[in-house]
Amino acid sequence: MRPWLAPAAVALALAVAGCGLGAGRATSDVSLLVTGDFGSRQIGQVTERHVPGSETVLRLLERHLRVGTRYGGGFVESIAGHSGTGARRDWFFYVNGIQAPKGAAATYVHQGDHIWWDLHDWSATNSIPAVVGAFPEPFTTGLGGRRLPTILDCAPDVAGACSTVGGALVKAGVPYADQTIGGAAGSDSLAIVVGTWRDLKGVIATQLIEGGPSQSGVYAQMVGPSGQAIELDNPQGQVVRTLRGDAGLIAATEQPSFNQPTWLITGTDPAGVDAAAAALTPSRLRGHFALAIAPGQDIPLPVEPSR
Repeated sequence: MRPWLAPAAVALALAVAGCGLGAGRATSDVSLLVTGDFGSRQIGQVTERHVPGSETVLRLLERHLRVGTRYGGGFVESIAGHSGTGARRDWFFYVNGIQAPKGAAATYVHQGDHIWWDLHDWSATNSIPAVVGAFPEPFTTGLGGRRLPTILDCAPDVAGACSTVGGALVKAGVPYADQTIGGAAGSDSLAIVVGTWRDLKGVIATQLIEGGPSQSGVYAQMVGPSGQAIELDNPQGQVVRTLRGDAGLIAATEQPSFNQPTWLITGTDPAGVDAAAAALTPSRLRGHFALAIAPGQDIPLPVEPSR
């Protein structure tokens, strides 16, 4: 562990009290993104420097776009004229890259929040617990107005990739503590795990990904005894492409009811992990649920028919 980083990471465990909840209080720098088909189509985008106190995600959305609701206003049916077809296609929203555990009318907006609505097919899974396209969230703002420490778990054979990931966090203003894979991160921290798939065996998040989208919300699976290939899925959860050799993956998932995601920077081999680490930038991740990296190509997941 790097001593000069650890105290700063511990300090982040302090909650940011009162942001956007108290009467008369206000938040700032809140962004709202509305997309379709897993981020592949942008419908609207707004950044607000000042948001009224006690603002909810639903009220923020209604102030900027035409919204249709059902079930007494508790379920968003349409945004800006775009609605689900009734055939397993609906609106979902994420706050700082994390699927909200409550409805939009009961979820409050906090300072710095990145709120993302997406209309997509949920036939493969009705729960995608975390996405990477809001990076550097959730590491900069956190969860529910509370910024958590970041722990960087690194395998010993990918030191270069780990350094690249650490540099991306520092550039984003995120203090972190680092440790070898297998160390205890604790329940009040956000983890980024860096290593080849062989290195990551035993990490709970990898076990979820091996179970497919229905278990992890990630539309990719590492295959082979040591993860020598990455299978990429379409929105229906069907494998449509396989990457081999020097391929990487950036994805996030979480244990059920844990509500604190684990990010994976992984690959088929150290070169694939290096490629994934280099892709950990806001511009390359923006608007993507997860990202596979082939030599010379970024592949947003799930794989749409046009990709």
